[in-house]
Amino acid sequence: MTEEIQFALDAAKEAMDNAMAHLDIELQKIRAGKATPMMLNKVVVEYYGSLTPLNQVANVNAVDGRTLSIQPFEKSLLEEIEKGIAHANLGLNPQNNGETILINIPALTEERRIELSKQAKSEGEDAKVGIRNARKDANDEIKKLGTDGLSEDQAKDAEGEIQKITDGFSTKIDALIEAKEKDIMTV
Repeated sequence: MTEEIQFALDAAKEAMDNAMAHLDIELQKIRAGKATPMMLNKVVVEYYGSLTPLNQVANVNAVDGRTLSIQPFEKSLLEEIEKGIAHANLGLNPQNNGETILINIPALTEERRIELSKQAKSEGEDAKVGIRNARKDANDEIKKLGTDGLSEDQAKDAEGEIQKITDGFSTKIDALIEAKEKDIMTV
């Protein structure tokens, strides 16, 4: 295998790895009924005149499967944290006890579970599009090398290798989505 082919394969694999990493992040944002600190990742708090992510001004912990606890580094931030949670439009109701903020996570309805399952499938499809784009780019690179003197056999072998890598990533995505759907639909 020539150096150029290896370079095209490595570039495709890196792009596919990036698509998988992005899918992982997006799936973690989808709530599956359990309380996780990541649920509050998009909450920002006004801190000395600038908007700051919640996790930079407070400790966020899951007390149990249904409760989040937010312990601010400065007690004066309690009200600002409550405002930030309200502005994030997460549908959560923070309870301030003067020391910490507790958030009880309501159980998901069947309708909401189905909606979240569809969202997970959509994220999976987006990742597959990214993987197919990486495959197309790599195949285009191989074709360009073919016009520059690469033999047909080497080009076919390289395209086969790219397809094998693509199939592997597609299988991983399907498994991730299936696991997330199972997690969402488990009551």
